[in-house]
Amino acid sequence: MGIVAGLDSSSESTRIVVCDTDTGAVIKQGYAPHPVGGSGDVDPQAWLMSLGEAAEGGLLEGVQAIGVSAQQHGLLALDAGGVLVRPALMGNDKRAQSAAADLTEALGGRTAWAQAVGAVPTASQPVAKLRWLARSEPDSAHRVAELMQPHDWLVWQLLGRPMRRTTDRGTASSSGYWSAANGSWRPDLVQLALGHQVRLPEVIDPADAAGHTPEGLLISAGTGETMAAAFGLGVGVGDAVISLGASGSVFSIHHEALADPTGTILSYADATGMHLPVVHTLNAVRTLRGTAELLGTDLDGLSALAMKSTPGSYGLVLLPYLEGERTPHLPHTAGSLTGLRRESMKPEHLARASFEGMLCGLADALDVLRGRGVQVRRVFLLGPAADLQAVRAIAPALLGVQVVVPQPADYAALGAARQAAWALGVSHGTQSPHEPPRWPAAASQIFEPGEELPVGQAVRQQYVAVREQTHPGAFEPGAFESGTVESGTVEPGAQETVGQAAGGGYEAGGYEAGGFETGGFETGGYETGSGHDHGATGGYGAM
Repeated sequence: MGIVAGLDSSSESTRIVVCDTDTGAVIKQGYAPHPVGGSGDVDPQAWLMSLGEAAEGGLLEGVQAIGVSAQQHGLLALDAGGVLVRPALMGNDKRAQSAAADLTEALGGRTAWAQAVGAVPTASQPVAKLRWLARSEPDSAHRVAELMQPHDWLVWQLLGRPMRRTTDRGTASSSGYWSAANGSWRPDLVQLALGHQVRLPEVIDPADAAGHTPEGLLISAGTGETMAAAFGLGVGVGDAVISLGASGSVFSIHHEALADPTGTILSYADATGMHLPVVHTLNAVRTLRGTAELLGTDLDGLSALAMKSTPGSYGLVLLPYLEGERTPHLPHTAGSLTGLRRESMKPEHLARASFEGMLCGLADALDVLRGRGVQVRRVFLLGPAADLQAVRAIAPALLGVQVVVPQPADYAALGAARQAAWALGVSHGTQSPHEPPRWPAAASQIFEPGEELPVGQAVRQQYVAVREQTHPGAFEPGAFESGTVESGTVEPGAQETVGQAAGGGYEAGGYEAGGFETGGFETGGYETGSGHDHGATGGYGAM
């Protein structure tokens, strides 16, 4: 038996788990908040202080290897001596919005960027922050000789700041100047953004060691937080993960990089040698919170109200675009509520419409992935909202697949620990570099669509019809071809079933044309629901 540690440095805190290399069992763990806020300009020394605090009390005694997971999209710009030229720019810093737009045009548009690096520049990406730095702080920009992201910098610090600088495919793919398709840096894009060339880290393979600390501890390649969470969960081909925060994110594992000129899909690399396409929505739990405030309750109360209604919410359809929307690309729109009739104007129907609207918006994101050939046979739901009874009851039939709700755990830290065990095993000759350790899957509850599937799909079709009428062409033709729901197609009898469930709130065909005008991967609180406890099988050859 060996002992390894995984640490996750998020925007707010550092979490450490110490695990058995053979079983993945958590032996002990540590936590410390970051002493400064996680947005805007941040002194990365705060991350080291937090790490030291989290590791107090001999937490790392006996540990043979450490894996590092960290927040993505941060930019650390160093001079020729390895000293920061300014505080780190973090991923949630939006000052680079105009710089991102300028860069998009400078290379020749969205298609050119999608083909180059699998993503169209956004304000969060380091490549856009470089353009912002060059324009807003030219003196600092002129001094930049080397670039890192948070995980790269932490690994470098743990190793004692050696001459060799490393990163992994996952973090590199978050930069905006590395091609997941070709597996190589694009220094020409750094030149385009910053105005001159710089040193970039060596991209090492998932099972490689970045090096050893002065004390002899092996440090694995490390990776970004999203990639580490996927690895910690054990998701693989056929799995999708939906993270329910104020906004939503949907990602899956795929065998190839996806170039999406619309910018809807961000094509990242994962922690195993595969690819990790991601689709974001702006409105997830914020939709529920807004509705709860309107109805004078909290999320638990909103869920209880929703369970008093029926599928289809008596004809109410909520398009949850409260902050504009990214998927579909409707940045300046607003949300809308349609289908109001006297019998539908009750709190429970509005409550259910908010859950159905949120989940249908996430189903749209899933269908974007399906439309590009990504297999989705089951969905993992993460975040505190996954514990709500209404989410668990409604999601399987609306999403059209098995839904897995893992019990709460620090999955990014677990993924980092699993990677450390992998690198340690490879270094000892006991583990293949092509097959990660087989750790038990997360204990989970499983929820099946069951006999509610036709009803759920009719509700989904109801939503699609209203969305298409309100925002025609919001998705390109064919976006839903590989999805569960195709425009204009409902399983025979399903529409009638929802109409009956809604108490006659609308007639079949009532939503035809003219019918109506209109981004932790730490899971949250967990309570036993109606599902069954399972180990969530799958992914990466694990479990």
